[in-house]
Amino acid sequence: MAKKSSSRGPSQRQLRVGEVVRRSVNEMLIRGDLFDPDLENRSIRITEARPTPDLSGVILYVSVLGGENEDKVIEALDRNKKQIRKEAVSGLGLRLTPTLRFEIDRTFDIIDTTNRMFSDPKVRQDILDPDHESDEKA
Repeated sequence: MAKKSSSRGPSQRQLRVGEVVRRSVNEMLIRGDLFDPDLENRSIRITEARPTPDLSGVILYVSVLGGENEDKVIEALDRNKKQIRKEAVSGLGLRLTPTLRFEIDRTFDIIDTTNRMFSDPKVRQDILDPDHESDEKA
């Protein structure tokens, strides 16, 4: 009998693997284990690691303080992917070593856009006036 697919979100194993990989890569970046000129003297953090359901790959979301030269940082991480993969995934007890993919974390950009939207006077008026809808309908 085939397994039913579940849309309940990531499993505990996926969450554990993602967190271990995220922490390992962050520690490598903090210690300066990656010798690449595009990574030197930069504050880089992995904000999230999202494994695929079959654990064959992990998407690592990267945040660069100041947001400068993000493309170069991603290229540098891709160049060092083999070393990162070897160190970050060792000891997890997985049959296959997952592939790594680096992407810029755009979460903070979305938060800024949302904050600007809520700061708009027209939107603030709707938020602060609870009777606004009932006035329009009358």
